[in-house]
Amino acid sequence: MNIEIIYFECNFRKITIYASTYRQICQFACLLIILYFCSLYHQRRKIMELSEQEIIRRKKLEDLLNLGINPYPAAEYEVNATTTEILTEFPKDNSKFQNVSIAGRIMTQRIMGAVSFFEIQDSVGRIQIYAKRDELCPGEDKTMYNSVFKKLDIGDIIGVKGFVFTTQMGEISIHVKEFTILCKSVCPLPIVKEKDGKVYDAFQDPEQRYRQRYIDLIVNPQVKDTFIKRTLLVNTMRNFLNEKGYLEVETPILQPLYGGAAARPFKTHHNTLDMTLYLRIADELYLKKLIVGGFNGVYEFSKDFRNEGMDRFHNPEFTQMELYVPYKDYEWMMNCVEEMVERIALALHGDTKVQVGENIIDFKRPWKRYTMFEAIEHFTGTDISNMDEAQLAEFATSQGVKVDSTMGKGKLIDEIFGETCEHKLIQPTFIYDYPIEMSPLTKKHRSKPGLTERFEAMCNGKEICNAYSELNDPIDQRKRFEDQLELGKRGDTESMVLDEDFLKSLEIGMPPTAGLGIGIDRLAMIMTNSPSIQDVLFFPQMRPEKKPETSSDKDFVERGVPEVWVPVLRKLNINTIDQLKAANPNKLLNDLGGMRKKLKMDVPAVPLDTIKSWVEK
Repeated sequence: MNIEIIYFECNFRKITIYASTYRQICQFACLLIILYFCSLYHQRRKIMELSEQEIIRRKKLEDLLNLGINPYPAAEYEVNATTTEILTEFPKDNSKFQNVSIAGRIMTQRIMGAVSFFEIQDSVGRIQIYAKRDELCPGEDKTMYNSVFKKLDIGDIIGVKGFVFTTQMGEISIHVKEFTILCKSVCPLPIVKEKDGKVYDAFQDPEQRYRQRYIDLIVNPQVKDTFIKRTLLVNTMRNFLNEKGYLEVETPILQPLYGGAAARPFKTHHNTLDMTLYLRIADELYLKKLIVGGFNGVYEFSKDFRNEGMDRFHNPEFTQMELYVPYKDYEWMMNCVEEMVERIALALHGDTKVQVGENIIDFKRPWKRYTMFEAIEHFTGTDISNMDEAQLAEFATSQGVKVDSTMGKGKLIDEIFGETCEHKLIQPTFIYDYPIEMSPLTKKHRSKPGLTERFEAMCNGKEICNAYSELNDPIDQRKRFEDQLELGKRGDTESMVLDEDFLKSLEIGMPPTAGLGIGIDRLAMIMTNSPSIQDVLFFPQMRPEKKPETSSDKDFVERGVPEVWVPVLRKLNINTIDQLKAANPNKLLNDLGGMRKKLKMDVPAVPLDTIKSWVEK
């Protein structure tokens, strides 16, 4: 004998039980009853954990289903206009848009009996819609207006068809002839209010905006402009490089050795190969191998990963564009960068001058140029070009740099420059001719011993790109890798590793090459006047969210609170025993009574003496 027992919880579980005796059937019947009441308990508990608005919206969802309306239809909804097109073109020719179909999210509502005004938002803007009961429901049955349209919520996504007109108040609107529910929102949006030009209850908390970017984009639609400009920036750069005949390529993200930069990598393990792999910190070495292979210029927009600190200028996952062109040098690359960034400014702003914070930055060519030693002398009055490591450490300390024994000569010079110069370089400036100790992948300077043919472009106090005349001498490159290994032995966690396969490619022969790495995130911050890198990343890496302190259900029960009342206390924001002790018994009595009525709880009211025992125990 087979008995199929079905019970429902949150996720519609199904259990099939096999019975062969009458006694087993009775046991299973008892089990069914227990499961049924457990299900009811968990459903009620789940409801009590929802906010009042969430409960109301779920009830509306149920009502729609009872009316036979699918609130999440799968069929295509044809859209033939956008809000911006209507608002721009209709004033020029009011005979247009007489059969318009548009879709969007409800952002405001004004319901006035038999007529309603909503504002819907699509991907590019907002527009008012106007609906009249007797036009939506011309017959006797007014259900679609009274029980459906009027019951829509802010956040619901609908499609409407009708014609465009201008109201008596002069506002361009859509007169709705029919509508379709495309998505029922069961979680309310933050309501941003505006009165007399002032905005209230704005969704501006950075922590919440970055964690819930989807809400940020809905209620702060101007945020989209930043990401649209970022895409335009990338496309402009890509078009610039394609016009020059360079090839966009892809190289591995998972690498057996990390290289191409001085940084700490993320480490992972490949189970099948049983080997350690690293998320790339740069794609430089692979791109140089392609130059060895004979390509006439290659570039890649790459996601790179560095296991380092996080701040408003650094995210562990970031985007950069790397470019390598044979038979060119770093002076050619400076001119290339100037031309490319100037074009980006013009594409985004129609001007080479860009507002960044309190500064107006002009990207018009040519940019100012300093050697690294010239820059340090310019801003400190001291020439450090002939100092040894001990003298550099002493000077660095005098400039407020924290010095430790792991720092070699290159690291000390880098820290001195960062402390004394970098933040003062607001207008686009090239810093070039770096000390050899700072540049293990760079060609030695053709005429200045001890220096390399390297430059960085600085802007608004930060580096935006790094470029070299690439080192192609395999003997010299091996020696510099070995020097980096020595730094690693001294404790420098950002030193490079020795890559034999890359050295092999150089031994095959790489032509003289200019290389560039430009940070897309950092450049996007400048071009969109964004104060933090998190503002130009859709989903930036965040520190773990701090959970509010809370006592367990068991803690409340041990204090004498019946289990059924624990979620009710939590709805009243009493989440810890200390909060319960601090509660006013008389007020808590009234609050619990109100919640009992609102939640339609089929349990006796709690006497005042019982509440006092919870509080004063």
